[in-house]
Amino acid sequence: MTPQLECSSQTSPRLPADAQFVPSRLHRYQQARDLHFITFSCYQRESKLGTDSARSLFEQSLETTRIHYRFCVIGYVVMPEHVHLLLSEPATDPLFTALQALKQSVSRKFSLRVPRPNLLGRAWDQTEPFWQERYYDFNVWTERKRVEKLRYIHRNPVIRGLVAAPEDWKWSSFRHYATGLKGAVEIESFWTAWERDHCGIRPEVLSRRRASTPP
Repeated sequence: MTPQLECSSQTSPRLPADAQFVPSRLHRYQQARDLHFITFSCYQRESKLGTDSARSLFEQSLETTRIHYRFCVIGYVVMPEHVHLLLSEPATDPLFTALQALKQSVSRKFSLRVPRPNLLGRAWDQTEPFWQERYYDFNVWTERKRVEKLRYIHRNPVIRGLVAAPEDWKWSSFRHYATGLKGAVEIESFWTAWERDHCGIRPEVLSRRRASTPP
């Protein structure tokens, strides 16, 4: 089992190492050792993740990227045309580097697939981008905000009318929090922390927050 990140409650300065402007005049505060609520969308909000296999492919890329860049996935949901993630910062690289690698990984995998029609019956144009260029990044500094964002992530498919309850949507972290079930993506949670303690596995890197409790 690959050693994973663990969260610690020790305080640290919140001044960012860098800040980048985004279209809504918000700043990105990265390398501040905070959790990040991330949203990015498919190109022109098309439902490129509208099939079961497409969403599973994204999960595979997320897990591969998590292992390579050594960050925690606190929560996630894969929707037909966008993705929400709650992440820690990578152990070494800036977060935007890891996100760029994730998006490129998904794009490459889809470019190798045989073109299939989307939900509107139109085959994908392999020459157009898979993702919108920009993404939304919100720093999560408090436990209240962490729980708020996790609840939003897990209820997103219900709000959109895709399922009746969060547990009915396979492509999110909700089932793991509810049951401890291991999915395609390792979630940094109290279940994961318990398993590490039980198996005597010591994490390789300490980051800021403790393993998450259920929302």
